[in-house]
Amino acid sequence: MKPLRANLSRVPWVLVVCLAIAWVPWLGSRYATFLATDIVITALFACSLNLLLGSAGLVSFGHAAYFAAGAYACAILTKSHGLPFYAGLVAAPLLTAVLAAVFGFFCVRLTRIYFAMLTLAFAQIVWAICLKWNDVTGGEQGLPSVPQPDLAWMASLPLLAGLRPAEHFYLMALLIVGLCFGLLRMIGRSPFGRMLEVIRENRERAEFIGLDVRRYELAAFVLAGTFAGVAGALFGTFNRGVFPDFAYWSKSAEVLIMVILGGMGHFWGPAVGAATLLWLHQQITSYTQFWPFVLGTILIVLLFAFPGGMVGALDALRRRILGRPRA
Repeated sequence: MKPLRANLSRVPWVLVVCLAIAWVPWLGSRYATFLATDIVITALFACSLNLLLGSAGLVSFGHAAYFAAGAYACAILTKSHGLPFYAGLVAAPLLTAVLAAVFGFFCVRLTRIYFAMLTLAFAQIVWAICLKWNDVTGGEQGLPSVPQPDLAWMASLPLLAGLRPAEHFYLMALLIVGLCFGLLRMIGRSPFGRMLEVIRENRERAEFIGLDVRRYELAAFVLAGTFAGVAGALFGTFNRGVFPDFAYWSKSAEVLIMVILGGMGHFWGPAVGAATLLWLHQQITSYTQFWPFVLGTILIVLLFAFPGGMVGALDALRRRILGRPRA
């Protein structure tokens, strides 16, 4: 059994999963491709928050600020200044990294609920700027009609020639998100990721042994904001519009629910939570308008049944079958 587990641990699961879901345009409908694109981008957003919540134990109520900043940065550069999409995609995480560094400098000086409330306060500042800065952000109207990237080069490839532009965008987004997932996986397994887990388990002990806790938390804050910026840039282009609601507190709550539902601390937990929540939203809204009530009921049942999240429940079942003690 041990050699089997060792071999499974060496499998590049990020690559395997990306290759598996890359077949959606050929096997599914247009709706399936649309939903898969939404899930893939939102999964990156959720996993960026998991770097704070699951790895470092930092509860952020304002993570949507960096998602919105990345979306606006890419949209402004492509729509208002006519730059190509790839320039906006590079600029978005750079801007959000700087923004996260500034906000994080103040946030990491506080702990627990005070940290969470300060992240919410900064996010509301970003939301207010997006809502009122009409000359740049479009104000309440946002920035509609964001141009789509030129993916004509993909149509010249043998297997992709018969696909539609939306399916080309899905494959491009999947490639970018897959690279980001690979980087997040490397960060989680690196000494830096291990130190974040030490800080999460016992902050006082980490300080006692000489770790610069604030520096580690600030680095995690900046990395999380950077990946959220990439997700925002992709989502704004996919949505063909960027609006102030992207930075509102309800967006932060939504992604927080995804992480908890899937299983915070587990690498694939946020992605599973994002897929589950978005699929439930699509299914429930097609039958009833009382989506929040039904969602709340389902979440209560799931969280009571799986207190460690969906992936946490599967991991506990796997450990029980294999007879391994809980980590």
